[in-house]
Amino acid sequence: MSGVKAKQSSSKSAKSESFEPLWQQRLSDYVTVILWSPNGDLFAASAAGELVGYQDNGKAQVILQAATGESIDALALSANGELLAAGGQSGQVCIWRLPETQPIALLENAPAWIDRLAWSPTRNQLAFSLGKYVQVWDGDSGEVITTLSFESSSVLDLTWHPHGDRLTVAGYQSIKVWSALDWDEDPEVIEIASASTRILWSPEGSYIASGNLDKTISVIDAQRPTEPWMMRGFPGKIRQLAWTDAPIKQGAPLLASASTDSIVVWHRHPDDAVGWEGKVLGQHDARIQAMQFQPGSSLLASAGEDGWVVLWPKATRLGQMLKGAERFSSLSWHPQGELLAAGGQNGELIVWAKTMRGKGFGQK
Repeated sequence: MSGVKAKQSSSKSAKSESFEPLWQQRLSDYVTVILWSPNGDLFAASAAGELVGYQDNGKAQVILQAATGESIDALALSANGELLAAGGQSGQVCIWRLPETQPIALLENAPAWIDRLAWSPTRNQLAFSLGKYVQVWDGDSGEVITTLSFESSSVLDLTWHPHGDRLTVAGYQSIKVWSALDWDEDPEVIEIASASTRILWSPEGSYIASGNLDKTISVIDAQRPTEPWMMRGFPGKIRQLAWTDAPIKQGAPLLASASTDSIVVWHRHPDDAVGWEGKVLGQHDARIQAMQFQPGSSLLASAGEDGWVVLWPKATRLGQMLKGAERFSSLSWHPQGELLAAGGQNGELIVWAKTMRGKGFGQK
């Protein structure tokens, strides 16, 4: 895709939908991860180890962990919204049962650096990376129930299948898929030419996308895992992947990929021989650090080191450009899509609210 330029709109606001600043706070350092709980509480982690929850439009703070000087690099909330897990530079996996502010479990794994963790979408089981291994901790028993060996390399990414019956792990020259119904069963192995560094299942579970170290993307049909579609020609390795959960006429969701400052949006072509066709969106002037579709919509948000959060209506055109940090590092949509939060590399934490037909947020 290198060298291809997309036509860009000169407008800096989308007519159909716009967002305005709602509130802003500041953490002590680089905001590494943001997520929303199902009831709308915002959690943000800073590179100094802070873990803070915000309520009532930022007026109320709940400090789960004060700054430690060691970064939090992974943050995940269980499907029922009760268990929050954090991991990072210290090698610890800390688990809280919300709204309690004291951890219920502390898994010590030093000197390993925990940078990947994910909850099962169907049960209270947490998978986290540990060098060349993945461990799965069970929230009901409070015990590690299995240790899985990737063998050929360190674990580079992991994710659960949306049905919760499979755990998918990425690394050097392969993606491995373990059955959550029988951890002792040998995993299914999907071969990758280089190394798979980023993996993501589509919301309905039909496809898995893999961003690879050799500047390619593999899209694997779960029914035909040995025949992946390959996308090539990116300016750098694929750092971000995002699927939309909105219904798509073509029968497959949209896939967005980010490499350096470039976004490509892919749609499934009816002809298997064609596979996936991409459209380049080109507005960011620096590396894209985070990207996510609005829940239930094809509105795409991207956050870049150029200091812009950009909204792309229908993932096809330039919409609104949001400012507020010198360099953005992370973003997250509220589960209902009414709010968008983004974090900056200097600790900025900003929330925008959707406005409807010129009325302020919360008005009917």
